[in-house]
Amino acid sequence: MADDFGFAPPPFKPADALVLLKRTLRDLRTLTERGDGFELKGARVMELAAGTTSIEARLAKRPSRQVPEWDGFTLDSSAAVRKFTDELKKRLARWTEEER
Repeated sequence: MADDFGFAPPPFKPADALVLLKRTLRDLRTLTERGDGFELKGARVMELAAGTTSIEARLAKRPSRQVPEWDGFTLDSSAAVRKFTDELKKRLARWTEEER
């Protein structure tokens, strides 16, 4: 029995996905968009760049006003974008909890 259901997922369009991702991040209201990335209370925490087949994302391990340590992500599908958004939300929750 084949797993072919007669349809394929729509092709991933990095430019369109980047627009939707940025909109989602702005809706979080805790981040501020600056150029090609986002900041949390003045500290750079994320950078995004759309390529031809994927979005390259860098997410800080910890917010820092200096040069942060980065984790790199390649977002090449809608599922990868959702997973990245979930990871960002977890880190934001952890960072705000550490502040208290």
